[in-house]
Amino acid sequence: MRKTSNLSPEHISDIVHMALSDHVSFATIQAEYGLGEKDVKALMRDTLKAGSYKTWRKRVRVFGDRRETYK
Repeated sequence: MRKTSNLSPEHISDIVHMALSDHVSFATIQAEYGLGEKDVKALMRDTLKAGSYKTWRKRVRVFGDRRETYK
């Protein structure tokens, strides 16, 4: 079972907002909620619509290639 199954809806909402932000890294989310990058991606996949998830992943991937410290 995933770590995210123990989270309240409020925490899931906070994590989604943090992950969608361009200013919050995966390391910050892990420090605050204990979820690694793979867990955050799985949570986003389960929470967002398919198109929104694909757009988010593309943005994270493209900016990650440009800036070493992004996400």
